[in-house]
This record gives sequence, C-alpha cells and structure tokens, in this order.
Amino acid sequence: MLCNRRKLYLLLATFTLAGCNLAPVYSGGSASAPVVMMTQVEIPLVPDRSGFLVRQALIDRFGTTTTTPRYRLEIELDDQILAFGVRGDNSAARERRTLRARYRLVIIATNSVVVDATAGSDAGIDRVSSNYAVVAAETTALERLSVEIADQIAARIARFARAIESVDAAAAQK
Repeated sequence: MLCNRRKLYLLLATFTLAGCNLAPVYSGGSASAPVVMMTQVEIPLVPDRSGFLVRQALIDRFGTTTTTPRYRLEIELDDQILAFGVRGDNSAARERRTLRARYRLVIIATNSVVVDATAGSDAGIDRVSSNYAVVAAETTALERLSVEIADQIAARIARFARAIESVDAAAAQK
C-alpha cells in the first residue's frame, strides 16, 4: 500500500512539473538559444586584476566569440576588502572581501541595452600573523569570487536568451 502511494506521488509530481513548462536552460545542446547567444557576445577588457579574472571566467563559460559579435557585455566591478573583528593589539582578526559587478548586455548595431543587472558575492578571510598567508588568502578569495560572479552573469544571460527564444516562438505561432 505504501509503495503504491509513493509511486502515485512520483507520477503526480512528474506530470505537475511537465505541465508548468519547466525545461533545462541549455536543452538543445550546442544549438540551444543560450549557447548560440553566448558565442555572439563580445567581452571587452575590464580594468584591474579582478576584471581580468572575471573576463577570463566569462570567456571560459561563453566559449569562442564569432568574428562578428551581435552583443557587447559591459562590466563595471567594485572590489572591496573590509577589516573587522579587532584583536587586543588593535589589528583586524577577519576581513570580508566583496566583489560586485554591474553589467549590461548591449546590442552592438543599435547600442541599446537589453539586460542591465548586478551580480555579487563575498568571502570571509582570517587574518593571521603571516603577511604571505593573508595575501594568499585574499588572492584565492578574489579568484573564487570572480568565478562566482561569472557564473551569475552567465546564468542571467542564458535566462535572457531562453526568454527571447520563447517570445520568438510565440510570435511565430501567431
């Protein structure tokens, strides 16, 4: 009796998810709308080390750009380190590294903005007596934050591509 009930719930859940048009963002493989759009995005140079790391992470996710890109991804970064947690000798015990990005996806031909959004992440860093260890921890945190920011940007662009595909499909049916 209990086994049949579980099967019924599983079957009901499957039909419910199918009915709400839930679909993977990258369904369709290399011909899917997000993958095709990401190859049409030019990523210009972004200043500073954090900009270099975010740009490289985005290039890793977007793949090789076509020779005539349709979009340009403009990125502005804000990288801050805030010390807190005071020790007895008035030195900081912890740091919080915050990386925020404001990005815009622009159609190159018309210079119109189609996505204007932000992404952000932060990481905690323990301050120790070794300056080398602190610098290494700050660098590692920046590398992780850059990957996190790139993941957020790529996911937002993929959702935009999927939404455009849905609008185009609806217009084609009319």
